[in-house]
Amino acid sequence: MMTSTVCRTRTIKRRRRTQAEVGLLDDQICAALEADHPQSVRHIFYRMTDPRLAEPVEKSERGYRHVQDRITKLRREGRLPYGWIADATRRGHFVDTFTGASDFIARTAAFYRADLWEKTDHYVEVWTESRSIAGVIQSECKDLAVTLYPCGGFSSITLAYEAAEHMNAVHAGRLVSILYIGDYDPAGVLIDVSLERELRTHLDADVDLAFERIAITEAQIETYGLPTKPRKDGDRRAREIQATVEAEAMPAEVLRKLLRNRVEALLPPEALRLARVAEASERKHLRNLAAEMQGGV
Repeated sequence: MMTSTVCRTRTIKRRRRTQAEVGLLDDQICAALEADHPQSVRHIFYRMTDPRLAEPVEKSERGYRHVQDRITKLRREGRLPYGWIADATRRGHFVDTFTGASDFIARTAAFYRADLWEKTDHYVEVWTESRSIAGVIQSECKDLAVTLYPCGGFSSITLAYEAAEHMNAVHAGRLVSILYIGDYDPAGVLIDVSLERELRTHLDADVDLAFERIAITEAQIETYGLPTKPRKDGDRRAREIQATVEAEAMPAEVLRKLLRNRVEALLPPEALRLARVAEASERKHLRNLAAEMQGGV
């Protein structure tokens, strides 16, 4: 049976921190985010539960709220850049407007992307159980030109249907690789099973689906010494799961590297480098075109 990292070391006391101890915790939070960002609040919370730290927090909702409060104060004080915290749970919906065609071309040139997957037999998507995880890996997915779906727990049948219909319409005859990231707990280990089953229900026969959970796995819990907690009493699902781990317990840097390595393994050699060269050339061409249009006005 897997054992909690906290239980193997000293017990973290529940008491009010002194001003000096709060300052030490703040320094730890800043150092963790300076070394690797963006991260979600929950990712930082798990980093702060490490009992090897000089000022760890308890692994509880009380500990989480304390870390959340300190991060808020540090951001407002200017010690933490706002962009270092990932939050994909709340987004605005904006409408882009332009002063003319030249303005449109100039402003959108930076968004031009070469098709990394044009010369492959693969189409890749990343699905996550939580929007928190999606916010942490979003930049990697964007860089690697893969679609990202945060399903927020058990996916709606509408979302799965629409995703499958897109695969049917655009990626027939290709191998569709879905990489999944979710919690290791009685519900979490069933979410990806349910999602895969729902997708296969709607996929056409000429779409070959490969579905892979890349995190969190039982092997990763042992390899990375991820902090665990007992399963909830009364939960009758997946009885073989005795110790649970949230996906945010995996250090964000490790999770991003794991994802990148898995996706890049599906790309042809030199694909990323060649795409960067092509993108730079096309963006320059678009900017020049915009300048010519502006000059002709």
